[in-house]
Amino acid sequence: MKLDCKPYEEKMKKTIDSYAYTLSTMRAGRASADVLAPVKFEYYGSPTPVSQMAEIKTADARTLVIQPWDGSTLKAIEKAILASDLGITPVNDGRVIRLTFPQLTEERRRDLAKQISKYGEDAKVAIRNVRRDANDATKTAKKNGEMTEDEAKASDKTVQDMTDRYIKEIDRMTDDKTKEIMEI
Repeated sequence: MKLDCKPYEEKMKKTIDSYAYTLSTMRAGRASADVLAPVKFEYYGSPTPVSQMAEIKTADARTLVIQPWDGSTLKAIEKAILASDLGITPVNDGRVIRLTFPQLTEERRRDLAKQISKYGEDAKVAIRNVRRDANDATKTAKKNGEMTEDEAKASDKTVQDMTDRYIKEIDRMTDDKTKEIMEI
């Protein structure tokens, strides 16, 4: 009986998805609605994402326009953006909110590149932890006589191949985002 790798692969895929989401929320000097994903504001007593209460458009490469469907939420959205760690001051004209993304400085680009590398390392650690869990399950099954030596080796190899594939994917994503950040 070989180890069922499906649950471990699902965990690895979730790690990749989480890492991709984290990268998408990092601003690269270009306007992207994804940077507003973590921003929530109080709407009828519950925290509500801005993206669910407003139309978010990119006016140009450096400007986002947020047009709430309910005009009464304009001030609350503005406050939420100010309170977030976006580092951008919203401009409220009474109907829409404009976010102008400044050109990133060289120092800020380096800081973001370091942050991306750190997030990448965290994702790799999560992948390796899943590998460890799978290998522990293999050892337990072998010890309990549910698996032969050859089946255990085959399972370990399958899990290692899967781990290598996902680690390469994280490296690729990290390199792509770092290049995007470092572009002027």
